Amino acid sequence: MKQAEISRLCVGVDLHKTQFTVCALTEDGEVLLQEMYLTNEEGYRAFIEEMHKEEENGYTIEIAVETTGNARFFKNQMEKEYFVVKVVNTNKFKVITMSTKKTDMNDAATLAYYLMKEMLPEAHLCSQTSEEIRRMLKTRSILVSSTVKIKNQIHGMMLGYGIETKAAQFQSKRKRQELINDLANHYFSDFTASSLKVMLDILDNLSEEIKKVENQIADMVKENEDVELLKTIPGVGPINATTIAAYTSDIERFDGDYKRFAAYIGIVPSVHNSNETTHYGRITKHGPQELRTAMVQVALGMIRVPKQTSEWRLMKNYYRQKTDKGSGRAIIAMTRKISRIVFVMLTTRQEFNAELML
Repeated sequence: MKQAEISRLCVGVDLHKTQFTVCALTEDGEVLLQEMYLTNEEGYRAFIEEMHKEEENGYTIEIAVETTGNARFFKNQMEKEYFVVKVVNTNKFKVITMSTKKTDMNDAATLAYYLMKEMLPEAHLCSQTSEEIRRMLKTRSILVSSTVKIKNQIHGMMLGYGIETKAAQFQSKRKRQELINDLANHYFSDFTASSLKVMLDILDNLSEEIKKVENQIADMVKENEDVELLKTIPGVGPINATTIAAYTSDIERFDGDYKRFAAYIGIVPSVHNSNETTHYGRITKHGPQELRTAMVQVALGMIRVPKQTSEWRLMKNYYRQKTDKGSGRAIIAMTRKISRIVFVMLTTRQEFNAELML
């Protein structure tokens, strides 16, 4: 039978929030299916039933889908049916984004074709646990960002009334109340004080919510060995340790190659080759921004504890580069070195050793 000879059915899926478009190709390029389904229970069930029918015809199902917000859910649903699913790394697969014929069906057909040719770069999906921790860290980040915006708004408002404020004046309810009293002492109206009080109340609520989220994060990682390992680094607190652990829980996929790890973080310089000239530019900033930021925070944390770190070669190099090349470049160079230390610690399962830094 023809079907027995052509056993692979390569299915490209252009996945969106409310619907997904499907194109299924045999290995000789024959189109067996072009259809659109809704991303609800009925839509998934209809697609799955169609795929099982093709299995009965002798095909093995292989599915390619790009990384989107619901790609993990789609992958989980398909793998429950024992279909092979490849999630495509969109950063390394520019064929679709650069296409002059940008339609859902064409995108699905492109995925199916390159899947058939085995030329799709696969994206790595973290574990469900790591994703849940990342989402909780993102929630905290949003709350902290909102807090900063409210504080800046208050600084601006008070300055408009001729009152200079400092960050320390927001650190307790007593000090916040003093701000309201300060307005009253300057004879501003009750409406002005009321506006300030609303923003201070928001700060109080945000502060309480941040504490709740941080407690929940602590519960989520209380038995996480990576977090405890990373906290042995001077200047590293629980949030940065958790962030790094959440994005490196599967560090073995780098096969002991630090350069791949550094590229994943996005702290390696971009390289441009022309003839015999090689130009190194700014860092690529590829990979998770949260991980890159956490690594920079580790560097800043070390700088803030000079009693422990001032004699380290790492710190001496930082101050020398700061003088020669500026603070920004020096921090990035230091971050790159720290990322190597983190990589070694996580791969060898050894705690931070300050003696090796001298």
